[in-house]
Amino acid sequence: MRTGWVVAVALICAPAGAQAMSVGEFLNKANALKAKGIFAMGSPDIKLLQSEMKGVSDAYRADLTAAQQAGRTPHSCPPPVGKARIGAKELLAEFEAIPAAQRGMSVKAAFYAMMKKRFPC
Repeated sequence: MRTGWVVAVALICAPAGAQAMSVGEFLNKANALKAKGIFAMGSPDIKLLQSEMKGVSDAYRADLTAAQQAGRTPHSCPPPVGKARIGAKELLAEFEAIPAAQRGMSVKAAFYAMMKKRFPC
Protein backbone atom coordinates (compact mmCIF):
# COMPACT_ATOMS: atom_id res chain seq x y z
CA MET A 1 0.00 0.00 0.00
CA ARG A 2 1.09 3.52 -0.60
CA THR A 3 -0.08 4.86 2.76
CA GLY A 4 3.24 4.51 4.53
CA TRP A 5 2.31 2.19 7.35
CA VAL A 6 1.25 -1.00 5.78
CA VAL A 7 -1.40 -3.40 6.78
CA ALA A 8 0.41 -6.38 5.35
CA VAL A 9 -2.36 -8.83 4.90
CA ALA A 10 -0.46 -11.69 3.33
CA LEU A 11 -3.01 -14.44 3.63
CA ILE A 12 -5.94 -12.19 3.53
CA CYS A 13 -7.86 -9.70 1.95
CA ALA A 14 -11.92 -9.14 -5.96
CA PRO A 15 -13.02 -5.70 -5.35
CA ALA A 16 -15.10 -4.92 -2.28
CA GLY A 17 -18.78 -4.45 -2.84
CA ALA A 18 -20.74 -1.33 -2.11
CA GLN A 19 -21.77 -2.68 1.29
CA ALA A 20 -19.24 -2.56 4.10
CA MET A 21 -17.87 -5.91 5.22
CA SER A 22 -18.45 -6.88 8.82
CA VAL A 23 -15.70 -8.09 11.11
CA GLY A 24 -17.48 -11.44 11.31
CA GLU A 25 -17.49 -11.82 7.51
CA PHE A 26 -13.86 -10.76 7.33
CA LEU A 27 -12.79 -13.28 9.97
CA ASN A 28 -14.81 -16.08 8.38
CA LYS A 29 -13.13 -15.50 5.03
CA ALA A 30 -9.67 -15.11 6.57
CA ASN A 31 -10.04 -18.28 8.63
CA ALA A 32 -11.32 -20.22 5.61
CA LEU A 33 -8.26 -19.07 3.66
CA LYS A 34 -5.91 -20.06 6.48
CA ALA A 35 -7.53 -23.49 6.60
CA LYS A 36 -6.82 -23.98 2.87
CA GLY A 37 -3.13 -23.32 3.42
CA ILE A 38 -1.18 -23.07 0.16
CA PHE A 39 -4.34 -23.89 -1.79
CA ALA A 40 -5.79 -20.51 -0.83
CA MET A 41 -3.41 -18.76 -3.22
CA GLY A 42 -5.88 -18.85 -6.12
CA SER A 43 -8.91 -17.84 -4.10
CA PRO A 44 -10.65 -14.59 -5.07
CA ASP A 45 -11.24 -14.01 -1.35
CA ILE A 46 -7.60 -13.00 -0.96
CA LYS A 47 -8.11 -10.02 -3.23
CA LEU A 48 -11.47 -9.29 -1.62
CA LEU A 49 -9.91 -8.99 1.83
CA GLN A 50 -6.92 -7.04 0.53
CA SER A 51 -9.26 -4.64 -1.23
CA GLU A 52 -11.34 -4.21 1.92
CA MET A 53 -8.26 -3.34 3.97
CA LYS A 54 -6.89 -1.00 1.33
CA GLY A 55 -10.19 0.88 1.22
CA VAL A 56 -10.34 1.11 5.01
CA SER A 57 -6.72 2.22 5.40
CA ASP A 58 -7.05 4.78 2.59
CA ALA A 59 -10.19 6.20 4.23
CA TYR A 60 -8.40 6.30 7.59
CA ARG A 61 -5.47 8.29 6.22
CA ALA A 62 -7.82 10.61 4.32
CA ASP A 63 -9.80 11.26 7.53
CA LEU A 64 -6.59 12.05 9.43
CA THR A 65 -5.44 14.44 6.71
CA ALA A 66 -8.84 16.16 6.55
CA ALA A 67 -8.89 16.67 10.33
CA GLN A 68 -5.39 18.12 10.33
CA GLN A 69 -6.16 20.45 7.42
CA ALA A 70 -9.31 21.64 9.17
CA GLY A 71 -7.39 22.28 12.39
CA ARG A 72 -9.27 19.57 14.29
CA THR A 73 -7.70 17.01 16.57
CA PRO A 74 -7.30 13.84 14.52
CA HIS A 75 -9.06 10.62 15.42
CA SER A 76 -5.74 9.06 16.39
CA CYS A 77 -2.08 9.92 16.05
CA PRO A 78 -0.11 7.16 14.32
CA PRO A 79 3.61 7.57 13.69
CA PRO A 80 4.65 9.31 10.48
CA VAL A 81 4.01 7.54 7.21
CA GLY A 82 6.24 4.50 6.88
CA LYS A 83 7.02 4.16 10.59
CA ALA A 84 4.21 1.85 11.78
CA ARG A 85 3.45 -1.58 10.44
CA ILE A 86 0.53 -3.73 11.37
CA GLY A 87 0.84 -7.27 10.12
CA ALA A 88 -1.87 -9.73 9.23
CA LYS A 89 -1.46 -11.66 12.48
CA GLU A 90 -1.81 -8.49 14.56
CA LEU A 91 -4.84 -7.35 12.61
CA LEU A 92 -6.54 -10.72 12.91
CA ALA A 93 -5.73 -10.89 16.63
CA GLU A 94 -7.37 -7.50 17.14
CA PHE A 95 -10.46 -8.57 15.20
CA GLU A 96 -10.61 -11.94 17.02
CA ALA A 97 -10.56 -10.06 20.34
CA ILE A 98 -13.86 -8.40 19.44
CA PRO A 99 -16.68 -10.26 21.22
CA ALA A 100 -18.77 -12.41 18.87
CA ALA A 101 -21.87 -10.35 19.64
CA GLN A 102 -20.11 -7.22 18.30
CA ARG A 103 -18.61 -8.71 15.14
CA GLY A 104 -21.44 -7.27 13.07
CA MET A 105 -19.60 -3.94 13.15
CA SER A 106 -17.86 -2.89 9.96
CA VAL A 107 -14.20 -3.62 9.34
CA LYS A 108 -13.75 0.15 9.09
CA ALA A 109 -15.19 0.76 12.57
CA ALA A 110 -13.04 -2.02 14.04
CA PHE A 111 -9.91 -0.73 12.31
CA TYR A 112 -10.52 2.84 13.48
CA ALA A 113 -11.04 1.59 17.06
CA MET A 114 -7.82 -0.41 16.87
CA MET A 115 -5.88 2.63 15.62
CA LYS A 116 -7.34 4.87 18.33
CA LYS A 117 -6.32 2.32 20.98
CA ARG A 118 -2.81 1.85 19.58
CA PHE A 119 -2.08 5.47 18.71
CA PRO A 120 -4.01 7.85 20.95
CA CYS A 121 -3.34 11.56 20.59
